[in-house]
Amino acid sequence: MWLPVLGLLTGILIGLLTGVEVPPAYHIYILLLLLVMVDALFGALKETLKQNYSNILFLTGLFLSLLLAWGLAFLGRQLGVELYLAPLIALGIRIFQNTAVIRREILSLVRSNK
Repeated sequence: MWLPVLGLLTGILIGLLTGVEVPPAYHIYILLLLLVMVDALFGALKETLKQNYSNILFLTGLFLSLLLAWGLAFLGRQLGVELYLAPLIALGIRIFQNTAVIRREILSLVRSNK
């Protein structure tokens, strides 16, 4: 579980220190990448708290979600429709749902340790 968090923090640090500018055409794709990563991290934390975490499920879920989100954004750009909003909303909902489950799991762990 710590490896994905370390990778994300390292990537953010490298991005901040290098000062590389992303062309505006790629802003939506970067946004979706960040949301997919946050969603995957919250999902991994949820599964870790439930003692059901698997590296292979984490990686396949991350890449499949990323490909699907990018595919919808690309298709939407080709059609002139803002299809990137679909994965944006879906990922936002999943992040909030995972946060609620994480909160419940942490509270149940705290209650059981009393």
